[in-house]
Amino acid sequence: MSFAEELELLLRACYPLIYIPTLEEERVESAIAACGERVGKPGIYYWDFVEGYQGNPNSDGAGKRNPLQALEFIEKLPPNVAGVFILRDFQRFLEDVSVSRKLRNLARQLKSQPKNIILLAPQVQIPQELTEVITVLDFPLPNNGEIKTAIQNLLGAQTLAPELLDDLARAAQGLSLERIQRVLTRCLAQGGQISAEDVELILEEKRQSIRQTQILDYYPAKEQITDIGGLDNLKEWLLRRGGAFSDRARSYGLPYPRGLLLAGIQGTGKSLTAKAIAHHWHLPLLRLDVGRLFGGLVGESESRTRQMINLAEALAPCVFWIDEIDKAFAGIEGRSDGGATSRVFGTFITWLSEKTSPVFVVATANNIQTLPPELLRKGRFDELFFVGLPTEKEREAIFNVHLSRLRPHNLRQYDLKRLAYETPDFSGAEIEQILIEAMHIGFSQNRDFTAEDILEAASQVVPLARTAPEQARFLQDWARSGKARLASRETRFSGPD
Repeated sequence: MSFAEELELLLRACYPLIYIPTLEEERVESAIAACGERVGKPGIYYWDFVEGYQGNPNSDGAGKRNPLQALEFIEKLPPNVAGVFILRDFQRFLEDVSVSRKLRNLARQLKSQPKNIILLAPQVQIPQELTEVITVLDFPLPNNGEIKTAIQNLLGAQTLAPELLDDLARAAQGLSLERIQRVLTRCLAQGGQISAEDVELILEEKRQSIRQTQILDYYPAKEQITDIGGLDNLKEWLLRRGGAFSDRARSYGLPYPRGLLLAGIQGTGKSLTAKAIAHHWHLPLLRLDVGRLFGGLVGESESRTRQMINLAEALAPCVFWIDEIDKAFAGIEGRSDGGATSRVFGTFITWLSEKTSPVFVVATANNIQTLPPELLRKGRFDELFFVGLPTEKEREAIFNVHLSRLRPHNLRQYDLKRLAYETPDFSGAEIEQILIEAMHIGFSQNRDFTAEDILEAASQVVPLARTAPEQARFLQDWARSGKARLASRETRFSGPD
């Protein structure tokens, strides 16, 4: 159901208090006015703390600098007067006991009257005592069609090629109309017209906008599939789905890929895989820090979760990376946070199951024991892969990847087979670290580092598979039981037995 359809339903059903979290005041007010007209409530009255009421000739600025008087004005209107009352920034006054009490009284009174109160706020901040009488309605970011219309309206006489318009609209997905208009105005002021070079300026505006949410990061993905050493089964699975976001795939009847859960020992390439997927599929990479979803106010965590989902879907198609998801949702039943974690988790897994947008979720986990079993159920992800320690052949490939980048002209001086043989139980991340240590050895002696320096560095490192054998053993036993696909054809189950 679209925002307009849901709002019309709430207005017709005489929902007294509706809360819409958004920063796009102008756009949402226009949408509310259109809905009010369609449901027979053309009277739209706007209130803010500075100006009081506007839009009603009889209000005469009522409630100016007094939110309680703004509510009393609604209360005193005749019961048969129809209208929608938009109260801007009203979340700031909800903690006031008189305002809270008046809203609850109005919620009873307006159930039988053709009036609706809509609270506009940047985010959800609802006191506990009002949660039962306020209905939260999310306002989505502009879709592709709205963005194209806004671009054409701003450009006026300038006509864009269809391909350029598509590129601009795709780059602007996830931005508010205000930001889109601002960045396009900047492009026009800089060059006099819109060109293909301006796509990068829009993308930079998008990166800044996403950073400001303090929930998601727009991650620059430069890693390639070839940067991953080993993991042949996983890479083959990904390459087979490389065209699954195309129009040809839709015509064929293919649904969008849903995502992957990568579980395994730390440092085995799970995060690297998430970055490489985005680069190989030419999709933006969004990184979620789940800890940022949780806020101290009632309803704030759920609001941030909805904001995260709306932003990810507005930026689709994209790769949505959740690193170390096991730490975020470990022990959710025993947390003393008033159930906020459970509600966030419930919203999140429901979205995983029901989403139809082209958001490819890549979640990584090091400790599969702490994950809620609901997350592992089929339907949340397309596939669950176990990423184990690299085999000797894969370690050789990992050494080759790193040394080809560090010393492309002197690669032959390193005996890759010997290096792989001498580093059992080392993960890809640990191999990278011993190469850095070997470079420090060579640099400190004013010479290039050698294979002997790499082996010396390796001798000073105890791999995680040996320092935390219980976790490694559990993960390997879990993978052996057939609960996950193996990311490598020749997965090596090693470590202490």
